[in-house]
Amino acid sequence: MITEQELLTLLLPEFLVQHFDITKAETQQTELHIYFEEKAIVPKEYSDRLLESKGFVPEITVDDYPLRGKIVKLHIKRRRWTDKTSGEILQRDWQLVSKGTRMTQDFAGFLKKISRY
Repeated sequence: MITEQELLTLLLPEFLVQHFDITKAETQQTELHIYFEEKAIVPKEYSDRLLESKGFVPEITVDDYPLRGKIVKLHIKRRRWTDKTSGEILQRDWQLVSKGTRMTQDFAGFLKKISRY
């Protein structure tokens, strides 16, 4: 039997399923909007620092593969971290959007491949 987590990784980008929580999902006419917030887990690359979560950077919206005939819009809120020692503001360097597009990297790659035919 497939788990809910495994099913989500088949439908959504894997990095979102692993590092983000789904906070809301709604349909609007021909679109499916899914809202994500980054989990409050200190990034491994900053594990040697004393960090505190200090809210989120502005939300981004990206397009992903259509599901069941609906356009999929992913609304992503990434965490902002403050180093308690230095006061430096940090965030993970996510490669959420394919360069020059407002699409996930997987979806942009898929469209690039099919445009060759």
